[in-house]
Amino acid sequence: MTDLTTRYLGLKLSNPIVASASPLTGELDNIRRLEDHGIGAVVLPSLFEEQLNIESEAIDSDLSRGAEAFPESLTYLPELTTYNLGPDGYLDLIRKAKASVQVPIIASLNGVSQGAWIRYAREMEQAGADAIELNIYSLVTDPSCTGAKAEQNDCELVRAVTQSVHTPVAVKLSHFFTAPVNLAKRLADSGASALVLFNRFYQPDFDIEALEIVPNLTLSHSSELLLRLHWVAIIFGHIESDLAVTGGVHDASDVIKSVMAGARVAMMTSALLQNGVEHLDSVREGFIRWMEEHEYVSVAQMCGSMSQRNVPDPAAFERANYMRVLSSYSLRPARAGG
Repeated sequence: MTDLTTRYLGLKLSNPIVASASPLTGELDNIRRLEDHGIGAVVLPSLFEEQLNIESEAIDSDLSRGAEAFPESLTYLPELTTYNLGPDGYLDLIRKAKASVQVPIIASLNGVSQGAWIRYAREMEQAGADAIELNIYSLVTDPSCTGAKAEQNDCELVRAVTQSVHTPVAVKLSHFFTAPVNLAKRLADSGASALVLFNRFYQPDFDIEALEIVPNLTLSHSSELLLRLHWVAIIFGHIESDLAVTGGVHDASDVIKSVMAGARVAMMTSALLQNGVEHLDSVREGFIRWMEEHEYVSVAQMCGSMSQRNVPDPAAFERANYMRVLSSYSLRPARAGG
């Protein structure tokens, strides 16, 4: 009997496929459907720091304080009210979801400063969230802020939150760091029970006729998975915290690759938005079929089997592979008369 169970954030999941934060997971009916189609866990949509500022009626001072780090907030704040239910409704969603489904419910906080995070992390815990995901959306635009200082701020934020709750905390990171393995270790030492690699930044576009900067949303595709696999495979074994892959997970093979790199779970959003919640059925079936065909008896047996520390050629993840890839490409000979 193939054992699909995995442990993530101290929680036992029926399988490693997790619905990541998106508007899809903000509806109770959708959460029920996700469970019906075999999801392992659900991450609720992110509750934004700016929403907490609005509720605290300190919006003017907080906007001026955070404008350099997150200038888009000045333009898009009015639209945050349509992204999720707001702070009070969010806590109510946690309570209703916990009363309605058996799968773990992970709350999500998105921001860059401690502010009301500690208070809401505690309230999320009290509402029944099984875990909390901190989505550190930090865009450093201040030229006087060094990379070391930005990383220190992130670690202090994680430490402050993890010390304020008993609920396990995951940290969702971007890939814009010079030494990801070192940062991963420092975040683990700061109390992070898991690291989620990597956050997808949505870059604004230019409207060259109206001379305006406009939002631009594109769903992920499987080619984005490669960056995640690379760093999960390198970080695996260096920290005790769990690892998760998010971004580019679309089918069973993507889940398999994520687990073999060292991830306890593979998070999926774009594929569910594109194909519907029913897509989970084919992903799970394909995952089981592959495990049986390759004689894997459990997800635990697979986890990290293709990580840097376990493959015959660890240099495949390092600079040597860069030269190997370049030398492997050969130009096609030009056709006569071409």
